[in-house]
Amino acid sequence: MAVTEAPSVARPQAAASRTGAAAVTAGLVLLVAALAVVDITQGTASVGPGQVFKALTGQADPGDASVVIASRLPRMTAGILVGVVLGIAGAVLQAVSRNVLASPDTLAVNAGSYLALGLVGATGVSLPLLASSGVAFAGGLAAAAVVLALSGLGTGTVRLVLAGTALALGLNSVTEGLLLLFPQQTEGLYQWNQGSIGQNGFDGVLQMLPVALVGLAGLLLVARRVDALALGDDAARGLGVPVRATRVTVVVLAALLSAAAVTLAGPIGFVGLCAPALVRPLARRFRGFVRARAVLPVAGLAGAALVLGSDVLLRTLIPADTAVAVPTGIVTSLVGAVFLVVTALRLKDTAGADAPDRLRVPSRTAFLVTVGALVAAVVGVTVAGVLLGDSKLLLGDVANWVQGRAGQTVSFVLDTRVPRVLAALCAGAALALAGTLVQAVTRNPLAEPGVLGVSGGAALGAVLLVTTVPAAGSWGVAGAAFGGAALASAIVFGLSARGGYRQNRLVLVGIGMAAGSTALISLLIVLTDPFNATKALTWLSGSTYGRTMADVLPVALVLALGLAVAFTRRTELDLVSLDEDTPRLLGLGLPRARLGLLVTGVLLAATAVASAGTIGFVGLVAPHAARALVGRRHGRVVPVAVLLGATLVCTADLIGRTVIAPAQLGAGLMTAVIGTPYFLHLLVRGRKTT
Repeated sequence: MAVTEAPSVARPQAAASRTGAAAVTAGLVLLVAALAVVDITQGTASVGPGQVFKALTGQADPGDASVVIASRLPRMTAGILVGVVLGIAGAVLQAVSRNVLASPDTLAVNAGSYLALGLVGATGVSLPLLASSGVAFAGGLAAAAVVLALSGLGTGTVRLVLAGTALALGLNSVTEGLLLLFPQQTEGLYQWNQGSIGQNGFDGVLQMLPVALVGLAGLLLVARRVDALALGDDAARGLGVPVRATRVTVVVLAALLSAAAVTLAGPIGFVGLCAPALVRPLARRFRGFVRARAVLPVAGLAGAALVLGSDVLLRTLIPADTAVAVPTGIVTSLVGAVFLVVTALRLKDTAGADAPDRLRVPSRTAFLVTVGALVAAVVGVTVAGVLLGDSKLLLGDVANWVQGRAGQTVSFVLDTRVPRVLAALCAGAALALAGTLVQAVTRNPLAEPGVLGVSGGAALGAVLLVTTVPAAGSWGVAGAAFGGAALASAIVFGLSARGGYRQNRLVLVGIGMAAGSTALISLLIVLTDPFNATKALTWLSGSTYGRTMADVLPVALVLALGLAVAFTRRTELDLVSLDEDTPRLLGLGLPRARLGLLVTGVLLAATAVASAGTIGFVGLVAPHAARALVGRRHGRVVPVAVLLGATLVCTADLIGRTVIAPAQLGAGLMTAVIGTPYFLHLLVRGRKTT
């Protein structure tokens, strides 16, 4: 499985001279300077350009001068510093890995730093800024090492993005669990994670500046070795360059730069990915940008322009008093999501559908035993889910409740607990079935509604309705979720259809869609209901909290419909999952069959999200495990996957409700913690077989 950059047009015969490169650099400097000037004239206080000029020349009154010196100048300086270090970190990571999608975001550096700071915060220890930077550096470096070890250097573009995305999701889930378990000790960490360049004075900038300079100086010192690595490992060794030591040094220094940026402003997403990509065409056009020592500063300037441009754009489009509440990281994430989708479409995907796994075909008796064991597991976890929680009940209490003879307390507990258990069961089963259908249609073992952005689109539709129409009912929320999922899937599958749903392009477009949906949800919450975000965040964390029987009904009905479709069309599923030619030779209308199955999968994912929020990895793990247990025939895979999905989500919901009762962890957090190691295992296994 490989993705390479599309072949570029031939380099112009007359490459522009160093003068052209100098002119481009000067143009970028002027652009950053212009954005900086505009940025310091924007803010909530009524301090316009005239007052800013007076403040900078010492002629303004103390009030205006205070606003400019203590707030706007530090914000602008932080934006430049963060943009420069992230742009350079991304450029050098892409150079040493020879991977156009390597960046602090895709290497999970930010998530690693977030978890490290969360662990320290949970202990109640308060660290100074420099010490916090050290902690963030250690966490980010560890996360990057894990991603690079799993994906491999120099190969596997999609595998790197998948490994980084999966690890980031798992690490963020653990961190969010820490925030819930230790709310007082970790107060303010969630806001920090949104990413904002706002500062109170120059203290933070001045403390992080030496750290950034050390990292930049180190990278410039090894720039010649980075150039040698671009020629290939063997050529670099022939030139006497220690390949492994150079890569380790560069990754450590890039992680140091990222840690400085994260400590100062929180995660500012995708700058490290976009800035080098904007500079890359320049290197093909101007000979002066071929060497790393020239490219790195230009990538830094592009990063500064991205961060400042996002901040300026935000404050231009949104009223100042509202814009101040919108983290800059949301805007850069939106830009980065669009960029990721465009990059995926431009990349040349040389990977076709993998050959079907050679799985053993168990006997009918073994299949029936497996189904029987899973049915027993579902019954067991259902009974446990009903009886256990912040208050423990007995089976006799449940029997009395069913007959309407239970006391007021027991009735209240079961009236709230039973719908939650049913929501978890139905949502898990629906997500597993959706994943089974999508993987079969796309013949992509890594496809599932969460990875492909379908769940994110459903959550965006649901949150949009909930924040704008608070009185919306369950069917309305389910309809809005389906609308969002349908739009997201139309974009993802539509853009990926060229070439027959190539594996890597489909996954990259889906990840871009998921990142964009998450950023839009955060923006929507901030703009519409910033002081009551809990109801919207319910869908984001994957929780069954507050669910009623009315919320369960849509997903239960759609699940029944989906099961009927899957069983009646199980032969079509077997055929479309094989290859392009076999279904046509047998007279099967492939486009129509694909469309019908995809619509069913999207409907299942949307109603599952409306019922229990965005729960990831179930649609990936359950079908894989089912195929490993009962082979590839969908007549057997479907029931086993559905039972596995129901068991997994119900178990996660039960653990989340009981381990720290009366506090609770969302089922989505628990499934992410469980699913991330399995997802990474699949990536490692896939690397060994390719």
